[in-house]
Amino acid sequence: MSKEILLAEPRGFCAGVDRAIEIVERALQKFGAPIYVRHEIVHNTYVVNDLKAKGAIFIESLGDVPAGATLIFSAHGVPKAVEQEAHARGFRVFDATCPLVTKVHVEVAKLHQEGYEFIMIGHKGHPEVEGTMGQLSGGIHLVQDVADVAQVQLLQTEKVAMVTQTTLSVDDASQIAAAVKARFPMVREPKQQDICYATQNRQDAVKMLSPQVDLVIVVGSPTSSNSNRLREVARKLGKPSYMIDSADELQAQWFEGVQRVGLTAGASAPDVLVQAVIDRLRALGVLAVRKMHGVAETVKFPLPKGLKMQE
Repeated sequence: MSKEILLAEPRGFCAGVDRAIEIVERALQKFGAPIYVRHEIVHNTYVVNDLKAKGAIFIESLGDVPAGATLIFSAHGVPKAVEQEAHARGFRVFDATCPLVTKVHVEVAKLHQEGYEFIMIGHKGHPEVEGTMGQLSGGIHLVQDVADVAQVQLLQTEKVAMVTQTTLSVDDASQIAAAVKARFPMVREPKQQDICYATQNRQDAVKMLSPQVDLVIVVGSPTSSNSNRLREVARKLGKPSYMIDSADELQAQWFEGVQRVGLTAGASAPDVLVQAVIDRLRALGVLAVRKMHGVAETVKFPLPKGLKMQE
């Protein structure tokens, strides 16, 4: 069994996830259970189950929310039509959309007014992609890979803007963006890239971690885009990599002949899960845990009006 765990820095919760979870917890404290949440507040099984136990009810259709209820939008954001329906039904609404996703929505709305069509780089069916594309009734084209770029049919090529899902692989997104620029040289890119600071920092940490270890463990749920990308980054660097939802999924045979294990966690995975993995690996024979040097994250996002403690 391995002798050491090397912990990636940074790892785990980002500011957007912290804020989204706090919004649900504050709403439960202030208004009492049940609080309704459209879609999983963040893509992590442990977090969702913990909030369910406290009185949150997760729904996909607003038809499942009773009149007069409190409703929270998940961190991934929602299409305009969902927002409009929620207000039309008279719910008390709090928006837990990550402010970095909201920034993309605002940019799309602004450039749409100026006559732009959009190419969005992202994963079909992901709620963030559905939310961003749902800001408009049309004129936004999804590309998932370089091959998709060749298939895009625009009404015009003078005013084209590019946006991306915030939780993509930085390297993959840059390749697709290069293909978009090659096909549409006039394309307008975001002033700052849409991939969020936390996604970038965690991927950079895995790039530093991987050459120093024999195997990488990523703590994250299967539905978590940014967690899946961390596993892919390690594998592309030639390291065996496994993504687990909890310590129970660790398999002793993974660690045969392994001297050093790299450990990280996606932006929606709480530290309690990382500590449980460390405990399990200690039981399997790990002798030491060492933290890498990494970027210190100080970002904090404010809560919506109506949920601050003094209100």
